[in-house]
Amino acid sequence: MNQPNQIWILVKSESDLTRSIVEAKRVADAIGFDRNAAQMIATAVSELARNILKYAAKGEVIITPTQKGYRVGIEITAQDRGPGIANVEQAMADHFSSSGTLGLGLPGVKRMMDEFEINSVLEKGTRVTIRKWR
Repeated sequence: MNQPNQIWILVKSESDLTRSIVEAKRVADAIGFDRNAAQMIATAVSELARNILKYAAKGEVIITPTQKGYRVGIEITAQDRGPGIANVEQAMADHFSSSGTLGLGLPGVKRMMDEFEINSVLEKGTRVTIRKWR
C-alpha cells in the first residue's frame, strides 16, 4: 500500500541501485539524522539493493518516513520475487556467503539498524524491512 511520503524504486540496474541510495540518504537528511546515521542508512540500502540485483535481477526498494509515538525514523523495505533464501538463519550468520563474498551483508545491515525483519520463501522471493530511529 502506497503511503503519501513513500518512495518506490524499481531496482533492475546499477543506476536504480544508485538512485535508491541517494533517495534513502535524502530522506534521512530531511528527517534530521546526523551524518553518521544517514551514511549507515545509505550503506544498508546499498547492500539490500545490491542483493536484489545479484540474486533476483529485479525488485523494489520502498523508503518511508515513519513515526511511532514521539519517535521519528525511516523504514526501508527491499523486496524481490527471486529464488528466496534456502536457510535464513545461515544467511544471517557472519561470514556465510552463497556467492563467494565476505558474508557480512545481511548481518551488517542488521547491526546498523534499530529494527530488522526478514521473510524469505523459496521460489517466491525475499522481503527485508529495516528501521532506524532518530
